[in-house]
Amino acid sequence: MRFLGIDLGTASLKLAIVDEDGREIAFSNAAYAVRTEHPGWAETPVDDWWHALLAAASRLPAAEREAVRAIGFSGQMHGVVLTDGRGRALRPAMLWPDTRARDLLDAWPVPQVNPVAPGMAGPLLRWIALNEPALLDEARWALQPKDWLRTRLGGELGGEIATDPSDACATALAEPSGLWDDALIANLGLPRRWFAQLAPSYAAAGTLSAEAADALGLKAGVVMAVGAGDTPCAALGSGLCRDGDALLTTGTGGQIVVMSHDAPASVAGLHAYRAATDEWYRMAAMQNVGVALEAVRGWLAFDAWPRAYEDAFAAQASARVSFLPYLSGERSPWLNPSARGGWLGLGLSDTRGTLMRAAFEGVAFSLRAGLDAIRSSGATMTTMRLAGGGSIDPRWRQLLADALKVELHAVDCPNAATRGAALLGGLAVGHWHAGDLATLAPSATLVATPRDDAALDERHARFVDLYGRVKDWF
Repeated sequence: MRFLGIDLGTASLKLAIVDEDGREIAFSNAAYAVRTEHPGWAETPVDDWWHALLAAASRLPAAEREAVRAIGFSGQMHGVVLTDGRGRALRPAMLWPDTRARDLLDAWPVPQVNPVAPGMAGPLLRWIALNEPALLDEARWALQPKDWLRTRLGGELGGEIATDPSDACATALAEPSGLWDDALIANLGLPRRWFAQLAPSYAAAGTLSAEAADALGLKAGVVMAVGAGDTPCAALGSGLCRDGDALLTTGTGGQIVVMSHDAPASVAGLHAYRAATDEWYRMAAMQNVGVALEAVRGWLAFDAWPRAYEDAFAAQASARVSFLPYLSGERSPWLNPSARGGWLGLGLSDTRGTLMRAAFEGVAFSLRAGLDAIRSSGATMTTMRLAGGGSIDPRWRQLLADALKVELHAVDCPNAATRGAALLGGLAVGHWHAGDLATLAPSATLVATPRDDAALDERHARFVDLYGRVKDWF
């Protein structure tokens, strides 16, 4: 018996097949482009997603595809696909990096339990209502990306139109529980009929159509789970299932996720969302991790990452050189889209290794700012799971442990969100139950133990002080 996980990401679609014990036995992916026809826009035609799915599926072993008995979904959060009554997209999908609705956030009451960003479905749909008003009457559904893909797999009529609390609560159109906020939707001038009914992430929501099954090499009638957002799916796939379990992911951005049995208290700069199970999670979301380090590597003309790591960690850390990594603004905890970055304290004797080392420390300190906000909300953490392609080098891992003051345990699961989606498929058909999730957690290896480092603590204090001094310059 096999279960297929589909992770519809921003720049690529990933597929993983897991066996009856939750072990990944096959994986494939296919990339596509995010289109930016105008500055600040971020769109993808849904046909690009469909063709990527077909390409990725064709690379999976045929025998494993034949054995799939359920499908689960993970998807990029916040964006939106506007469709007609048959589930056909009326325009390209609008995605979370899109900032065209930046000046429309005044319609949301302040304060909000969760921060509202321009690329969330609510602001994007408000932009459509104001700039593409003909779609108000033509559209039937405003779907999250993974929900559009699931309905497409169910057939032209869309199968069962549904979404889950983990995606709904991140639209800026719902309560933290995921229930749609009817009053807010009406105040924004959006049709209430656009928004799908809610169902648990692990609930069954239709079956695979014969047409889609033939295209993918699967059996028709395979049960499909509703699915969840990529962050809660990654948490599930990484083994977070108990109150207080924590995960650090380092990719283009960085996220710190902490599971909570009860609804977390509201804290400025943090998110409190529903998990893929019936739990909750606190989240600090930092925009500038891999994206900032990659920019620095290019500026300093390191031709490859191994040399950048070597020079950075061979260099003596400077007591006076600090790097603010906020090259694209920042979310947690500052909520400052205008924040910008750079080095401060440079001298003629500083080398590119010094600058690269300061960049690594600055990113680590920005993650610490998000973690400190979570700690201030009452969560206590001394151990975190670690995932993400940007956290492989052991020297970088040690710096993260020292700056964050936590033990880091690398998760043996390279495709956590895709695996989490597959687990939801198994839950939907009753192969697993909620009580089984702890036993399905992947192994995690201790890779870094925090060390007392007074000099690093002083550089962290300098970093926080400098941000406070320059945050209003831009």
